[in-house]
Amino acid sequence: MRGAISSRPAPPRAADDLLSSSPSSSSSSSSSSGGGSAVRAAVAESPVVVVGARGCCMCDVARRLLLGLGVNPAMCEIGEGAEDAAAMMEAAAAAGGGGRSAVQPLVFVGGRLLGGLDRLVTVHITGELVPILKEAGALWL
Repeated sequence: MRGAISSRPAPPRAADDLLSSSPSSSSSSSSSSGGGSAVRAAVAESPVVVVGARGCCMCDVARRLLLGLGVNPAMCEIGEGAEDAAAMMEAAAAAGGGGRSAVQPLVFVGGRLLGGLDRLVTVHITGELVPILKEAGALWL
């Protein structure tokens, strides 16, 4: 059982690696078209981006955790269409999710995929989140 949960976090992956294969992966909360390019732009412009489905409670939990640390993450919402769902599945598979359902939310820090909510909470509890956020330029103190 000990080997089932790794104590060492997996290295973050670049956003372009995850989103380059999907032509219309998602829409940002500020624009309804543009697909993966809108998410790529948000990841490039903001130190912390949370990508997930509209109305997803887990996205709200991730946002509130980050806000509690003093970080204001950019939120990109995925639509309910089949193309958006397929793009989220592709991103989850590229992130190491294999064939299982899409991980929501996807949290990008410093232009790289940190992981889902479980990974965000894990690095927060272990004390690794604040240094990651400082390195990404999301925290100054």
